[in-house]
Amino acid sequence: MTKTYKTKGVIRAVAWVFVALAGVFALVLAASLLVYPSEYVFRVLAWGDSDSFDWQKFPEHRLDSAPTAFRFDEAPDDRVAGLFSKLAGVDDWDAFLEENHTQAFIVIRDKTILYEKYFNDTDRDSIVTSFSVAKSFTSALIGIAVDEGLINSIDDPITDYLPELAQRDPRFGGITIRHLLLMSSGMEYKAFRFPGLNSDDPLTTYYPDQRQLSLQKTRIIDPPGVYFQYNKYHPQLLGMILERTTGGSVTEYLQKKIWDPLGMEFSGSWSIDSERSGFEKMETGVNARAVDFAKFGQLFLNEGAWEGRQVISKEWVAVSTRPYLPSGYAAYYPGWFSKLPGLGYYKYMWWGIAREEGGYDFSAEGDKGQYIYISPSRSLVIVRNGIDYGISFNEWFELFYEFAGRF
Repeated sequence: MTKTYKTKGVIRAVAWVFVALAGVFALVLAASLLVYPSEYVFRVLAWGDSDSFDWQKFPEHRLDSAPTAFRFDEAPDDRVAGLFSKLAGVDDWDAFLEENHTQAFIVIRDKTILYEKYFNDTDRDSIVTSFSVAKSFTSALIGIAVDEGLINSIDDPITDYLPELAQRDPRFGGITIRHLLLMSSGMEYKAFRFPGLNSDDPLTTYYPDQRQLSLQKTRIIDPPGVYFQYNKYHPQLLGMILERTTGGSVTEYLQKKIWDPLGMEFSGSWSIDSERSGFEKMETGVNARAVDFAKFGQLFLNEGAWEGRQVISKEWVAVSTRPYLPSGYAAYYPGWFSKLPGLGYYKYMWWGIAREEGGYDFSAEGDKGQYIYISPSRSLVIVRNGIDYGISFNEWFELFYEFAGRF
């Protein structure tokens, strides 16, 4: 009897704990719905963390295939898989890519595809997503707008284009477009805050009106230019500057200035925050085929030139990708930058590595291991798309860096 009574007591206590937790959850949910749009709350709770198939969840602005498709030459070279296998310490490079959640892997030298394979139920015609590779597209579009005189200078205060910010806090006038490109604005960004919905990562991912969020919720905590901090409000603000200076959507500008000139073989899209707002998810969400992502890398390898046309000025390509190594490097960058092979840096929404022997490599990089890696001195472009990293961010970078140095 005593044992049965104790068991019932434990069950009753556990039940009360669950009831209490459910009550707390209900209160938090009710409070959240008073503060945030219901669409945002639903997305956070139902979708959870971002994944490589987010492009299927969000509405989109379409990118049409180019009127005339460009196709790389192809000359498969077994040395590619052989060297990568040696560097990774594995017997079978293809199996390694499959096991490490890779969808597409392409190696191009001198505009010729040496290796192109697809894994995990993906083929050449499969859509893969960019995640933060989209930021490098954003940077390129800013460069084109500067080339065209639509943006006077990247040293312009952002309030010249977004005066609402100055009305809210005059200190925004001290932040330039350059600061946004360098991720050094001094604006607050906390990936997580308790209890969660007020965290900047879900807000910049799932909030259904990113314009309103970036104009009204951003907050300055430090002077600009002092340190690097990855901040997904920066591309949102750059996207609004592009809208206001080009007179159309960011996707329309991408279609006209990059997609068509590069002869993108397939259609694609740019995910938007919501049908009502219709604003591109500037921090992520360019969706395309891997081989078309490779063309964007080839454009930067070509110093902005494409088939006899200067799509982006040579000067912009150089200034936006070459090493940015401030004298106070250790104070400016997080400590993990020093763990990259070579000397790591971040320049205008490109990740880079300064080589000890001179020269540098740079890469567009996105969550879950999306890469467009360019090695100018080796005339190489490497594209990797994946469901997840498999190995770490640093390990992929080291493989690309070592391969480029030895191939």
